[in-house]
Amino acid sequence: MLSGSFASAYYGSPRSTQDIDLVIEATPAQLQAFVGALPSNEYYADLGAALDAHQRQSLFNVIDLATGWKIDLIIRKSRPFSQEEFRRRQRVNLHDASLFLASVEDVIVLEKWIAELGLKEEWGEAQRVAGIAR
Repeated sequence: MLSGSFASAYYGSPRSTQDIDLVIEATPAQLQAFVGALPSNEYYADLGAALDAHQRQSLFNVIDLATGWKIDLIIRKSRPFSQEEFRRRQRVNLHDASLFLASVEDVIVLEKWIAELGLKEEWGEAQRVAGIAR
């Protein structure tokens, strides 16, 4: 599932970053097959980092050596927010490729999840800076 700045740009709110964020649901065997299938002269990927990311429900990177582009492969977390976000993903066509994209509401984060994700203080500050504090 495409998320982050590319998903934001798809919905009309571009942000500039030099990476692509993909949320994935994969087993250790699938990660091993994926990393093993990447040509090492074209991509950098570390199997140990991928397996560690799976265990910690975090992320690992794949880097395109020709362009320097970094893909963050984010292991879907088991928390309710992440499970619901993944279920709401939508299939879209982007540059002639069919892929899953985080829903617009998940790209901007639904307010109902602010407390559960422990972001009340940061959310309040962001609202204050934006001039929309309640």
